[in-house]
Amino acid sequence: MTEPYSHKIQYYETDKMGIVHHSNYIRWFEEARIDWLEQIGISFSDWESRGFASPVVSISCRFLLPMTFGETAAIKVNAVKVEAAKLELEYEVLNGNGDLCCTGQSTHCYTGSNGRPISLKRDNPEDWNRLKERELSSKAPR
Repeated sequence: MTEPYSHKIQYYETDKMGIVHHSNYIRWFEEARIDWLEQIGISFSDWESRGFASPVVSISCRFLLPMTFGETAAIKVNAVKVEAAKLELEYEVLNGNGDLCCTGQSTHCYTGSNGRPISLKRDNPEDWNRLKERELSSKAPR
């Protein structure tokens, strides 16, 4: 079980209305994704130094409640689908009261040092297994 990523909202992340600008949630997803990978034993910087990458293929988010300066966002990350060449993640952003403020999804492919798609299952089975172990569909219902 991984811990949610914690992000203290900064003033510059808010807009003229005093709420977090929508573009920041995508940045938080990335911060949370890197933290989640580290928690499961995958160092993203080590991945890159070995020639692996996982570029974003698609990303979306749905805003439910506004967040404001000074709040702390807790961002949960779950692996929805882990395939040999693709990773799908989901995100939940909660405020300090535990209210769900935003949900999101991202899809990533795996590439080698030449930027071409690879099979992580074949080319990096240890890390692929770490991801596969956390896939929600392979676990009991949440």
